[in-house]
Amino acid sequence: MKKLGYIFLLLIGVLGAQAQEDIMRKYAADIDQAEMKEILTILSSDALEGRETGERGQKMAAAFIADYFQRLGLQPVVPTEKGMSYYQKFELENSNPGSTYLKVKDASFKNGKEVLYYGSADLSAPISGSSIFVGAGSDEDFASIKSEGKIVVIDGSASFFQQWRELINKGYENGASLVVIIGKDTDEAFGNIVSQYGGYFMESRLGFKKEDPKNKGAFLVGPSTAATLLGSTQEKMNKAVADKKLSKIKGGSVEYRTSRNVEMVGTENVLGFLEGTDKKDEIVIITAHYDHIGKNGEEVNNGADDDGSGTTAVLKMAKAFVKAKADGHGPRRSILFMTVTGEEKGLLGSEYYTKNPIFPLEQTVVDLNIDMVGRTDEAHEDNREFVYLVGSDKLSSELHELSEKANDTFTKLSIDYTYNDENHPDRIYYRSDHWNFAKNNIPVIFYFNGTHDDYHKPTDTVDKIEFDLLQKRAQLVFYTAWVISNRDERLVVDKPTSESVGNH
Repeated sequence: MKKLGYIFLLLIGVLGAQAQEDIMRKYAADIDQAEMKEILTILSSDALEGRETGERGQKMAAAFIADYFQRLGLQPVVPTEKGMSYYQKFELENSNPGSTYLKVKDASFKNGKEVLYYGSADLSAPISGSSIFVGAGSDEDFASIKSEGKIVVIDGSASFFQQWRELINKGYENGASLVVIIGKDTDEAFGNIVSQYGGYFMESRLGFKKEDPKNKGAFLVGPSTAATLLGSTQEKMNKAVADKKLSKIKGGSVEYRTSRNVEMVGTENVLGFLEGTDKKDEIVIITAHYDHIGKNGEEVNNGADDDGSGTTAVLKMAKAFVKAKADGHGPRRSILFMTVTGEEKGLLGSEYYTKNPIFPLEQTVVDLNIDMVGRTDEAHEDNREFVYLVGSDKLSSELHELSEKANDTFTKLSIDYTYNDENHPDRIYYRSDHWNFAKNNIPVIFYFNGTHDDYHKPTDTVDKIEFDLLQKRAQLVFYTAWVISNRDERLVVDKPTSESVGNH
């Protein structure tokens, strides 16, 4: 009889698990391709003008998402003076170079033309100072001259961006009032740098308001410009380096100015909240960024895959979970559906949330982040039912195992972990909104389809979306979120980073 009783209990357990799987499949089926296409067609339409952060199109997308959340019955949870809102609003600083130059007597070297300014200092008036040459900027070079309060000119022609930053820091550590870096060993080579990177240095920057910068940045110059700044010649500079007598280059008087034209831009994350049952104080977050890169002249960068696809997946998952709750199958843990702004400008929306969380980060169980899940990349043309997963094993072994099991049980996609390597040259682990959660020791999974020829181009349009893949990938996220939301124990963070680098 005892054996029969054991078999009966085992059978009940199997049948219970099967019933739970059937329930999950029922609501996953509500993530249908037809409405996905309707939603994504709106989000990636020309009318939304590429959803540039802070611009009209982004605001229109935010209103569409908030209205969708409201119609579902998700709760607004952002406190405002007028009550709870779906919008988590914040301001960013949009700045672009103003009057920025180096000047020696009547010779003026303008930013973006003869020189490049690398920094964000905003000086109200020009400053004058004495220049001095410190060779390649080694400790020995700095020890051989007095750099305190001087405009130091460093030969960085054997280096490039990363090494230039190190030289800049060293210059200010040695008391420089300004750092000038010789970027290349010939004027022609430096001219190529200006042509190639000038647009990047001169474009506007959108970011959080900065207090006084740690240093004034640096000017990058060609060798003949450097010689003029030092009141010398290239030949004399080369001889001073060869003879290890840098003090022979006496320097001269230089006037400089760096300025920024600044305006404040308002933007917003859009949050919809589904309250859980017995574990409602623990929060599962599902994210996607809904901003994109705006327009190229009159051409709209529609951003259907990047990241209209992820945003669409979040909205459809929200609808499926809401329906499950209405039928008595709501999640035990609460779920925050969050579409974030400013990802294309440097993960700004998710950074703002993690520094100003609506729910304490200590109560946040996981972030499942979706960015580009509607296409097939070149590497998978012969195996299109795939998805790249990033981060699942970084902080929680349980999360990785749970994710694998969800896929094996339900979606059976081919999971590719190519980009999961933190040292992969594309550094995908650090390039979408999950990173702001991961650096706070919150387990994450990032879902991604890889890049393609239409990435960040006006040709990233809805007609190229493979909706069967978008559906299946969204369903994988849904199944994973369902299991995390309903399991007895919270995910264990068994591989935390040595130190949480965000702000709790």
